[in-house]
Amino acid sequence: MRLSIVTGRANPLLAEAIASALDVELTSCTVEDFPDGELQVEVNDMLRGNDVYLVQPTSPPVSNHLLELLLLADACRRRGADRLTAVVPYFGYARQDRRVRGTEAVGARLVADLLYTRFDRILTVDLHNPAIEGFFSAHLEHLSAVPLLADALRGSLSRNSIIVAPDLGAVKLSQRYADLLNLPVAYIRKVRLSGRKVSIRHVVGEVSNRPPVVIDDMISTGGTMVSAIEALLDHGCLPEITIAATHALLVSDAAERLSRLKPRRMIVTDTVFRPPETPLPIETAGVGQMIADSIKRMHETCA
Repeated sequence: MRLSIVTGRANPLLAEAIASALDVELTSCTVEDFPDGELQVEVNDMLRGNDVYLVQPTSPPVSNHLLELLLLADACRRRGADRLTAVVPYFGYARQDRRVRGTEAVGARLVADLLYTRFDRILTVDLHNPAIEGFFSAHLEHLSAVPLLADALRGSLSRNSIIVAPDLGAVKLSQRYADLLNLPVAYIRKVRLSGRKVSIRHVVGEVSNRPPVVIDDMISTGGTMVSAIEALLDHGCLPEITIAATHALLVSDAAERLSRLKPRRMIVTDTVFRPPETPLPIETAGVGQMIADSIKRMHETCA
């Protein structure tokens, strides 16, 4: 069975890196926007009998990229794809994984169900909540960029550094970094006031006179990260701040807000496309090879 890589418009640079690592050409496809907002999708190459991997993170604009992913899947099937895998490095709607008030939709479950109607398997990286794995009826390949990011951090950290979780939800993730880097962990208790406003309550752990490494799975508006760093500075940490996260969405004015705190380093992956111009000292740990290795293993199981 021949292996094919198809990409949408969400992150073509990552798709190119994956295809290059696998030594295959990207399948030609066309995605056009109509004046009324509709999309027209066409796969130009024949895929009959192929094992197809469709690369499309559902990053902002999330709903547009999700619909484009589903339309591309339909086009691949109509071109004869035998087995179809969604490569969704960043899984949008992952934060909508439970009902808080009891009346809202569970977006993560709905998106998982939608993908199951079109794909045989799903590949993703660092879900916001690992419990979301249970939402998928299709086979799920859940990769982690934590070892990759920890390796990128290792050379610049001192023995006095401390890993910091910016909220309780990131404690387990931060502990994974701490175990790999042999460093202690602190965490911050917070109360979220709204989608953009966060109120910091308490820093747990000895951060005074230590350079902090603030860890999260994703940075969206930057509210959680900014509030965490401000709290750490108030508690006497050294201003040599390092930030690490898998998914750097950096929506709205997140980059400007974070840059005002003058972090020394910010290490992220390329799961989502980012414009090259940024006021932040961003370093990128590419996930293309990691995803390509996983695709190769998956492909060999059906060859």
